[in-house]
Amino acid sequence: MDHFLYRDGQLHAEDVAISDIARAVGTPFYVYSAATFRRHYRLFEEALADMDHLICYAMKANGNLAILKLMADLGAGIDVVSGGEYAKARAAGVPGDRIVFSGVGKTREEMQMALNGGIRQFNVESEPELIALSQIATSLGKTAPITIRVNPDVDAKTHAKIATGKSENKFGIPIAKAREAYRQAAALPGIEVIGIDVHIGSQLTDLTPYEAAFTKVAELTHQLRSDGHTIKRLDLGGGLGIPYARSNEAPPLPLEYGDVIRRTVGDLGCEIEIEPGRLIAGNAGLMVSSVIYLKHGEGRDFLILDAAMNDLIRPAMYEAHHDIIPVAEPSPGIEQSLVDIVGPVCESGDTFARQRHMPPLGADDLVAFRSAGAYGAAMASEYNARPLIPEVLVQGDQFAVIRRRPTFDEMINRDTVPEWL
Repeated sequence: MDHFLYRDGQLHAEDVAISDIARAVGTPFYVYSAATFRRHYRLFEEALADMDHLICYAMKANGNLAILKLMADLGAGIDVVSGGEYAKARAAGVPGDRIVFSGVGKTREEMQMALNGGIRQFNVESEPELIALSQIATSLGKTAPITIRVNPDVDAKTHAKIATGKSENKFGIPIAKAREAYRQAAALPGIEVIGIDVHIGSQLTDLTPYEAAFTKVAELTHQLRSDGHTIKRLDLGGGLGIPYARSNEAPPLPLEYGDVIRRTVGDLGCEIEIEPGRLIAGNAGLMVSSVIYLKHGEGRDFLILDAAMNDLIRPAMYEAHHDIIPVAEPSPGIEQSLVDIVGPVCESGDTFARQRHMPPLGADDLVAFRSAGAYGAAMASEYNARPLIPEVLVQGDQFAVIRRRPTFDEMINRDTVPEWL
């Protein structure tokens, strides 16, 4: 469920008409519903209510400072994957003991930043990283709490570019080598082993891979405890999918996901961490765009928008589907036609949808891309010298710009021409 509904013939975000925001900030723009963020977070809280747990929002899905503040105020931890994300989490008021540092390529500078600023744990992904972390921690006179990310070789049955739990993926240490990695960790100075980490991919719509992975984690927990390690925390990652097409069957609910956790690892006496991002943010956001032209081609028509692949890259990168709806509610029974929905970037890949049924639309009409709150603004670029588009947060009948559109001058002035040119 989200809070984007038609009211009096116009699409609203909570109690604000999308057309009012468009008049105020121009198009294209992202708009988020604070109520939807809160609702989705609370679904996970309810799913894990009877277990010792921390929900660590995966900020790579949407790292706007206002969103991080909203999540922090709810009591969420934050899962970060870079020094920049760590700095933003701290700037949003998230204490270090609620920040988990994930990622396969942490630098020594990032390790030092987190150790000095405070950290809940590092999710270590390789033996070289473990050695580097030990060296940095001991040089600072600190102890680094760690889990080791194990790769369970489980097929998440998701898009190849967002699968992370198979043996050919770059993530984690093969689970068959985990006991040796933990022996190495226990012998290193400046390292405190506290648990196990696993994450098998993103946009999962079937719970079976989770059950397989978590069952392997339970077996490993028993083995590591028998080896003398303290395993008190299990970081089970995130990845639960959302319905991008309203016509599709809904993915599993957080309550069902919680039941899998309870069934597989619930009797181990461990604190449970999960790292949802997409399910919290995805359906909490829209991208809104204006029609520039309706172009009649040979054999097909093109609806050309002022949004492009640099603003929302998921369709170009992942062949991803987003429902695209008019902001003005179509009349019941109105005739629809097939169009390709495209942007103005000079790439054939700048195509959002092919042969999509749409009602009649023309220049300046507004359309909204559903389920754009995750990996939309976060993955945007200024390709073709197109400014990053604004982000807007709605709460009830209020809205605020939480990232403004830069001017052309601001974009130009970031570059420096050497004196010798």
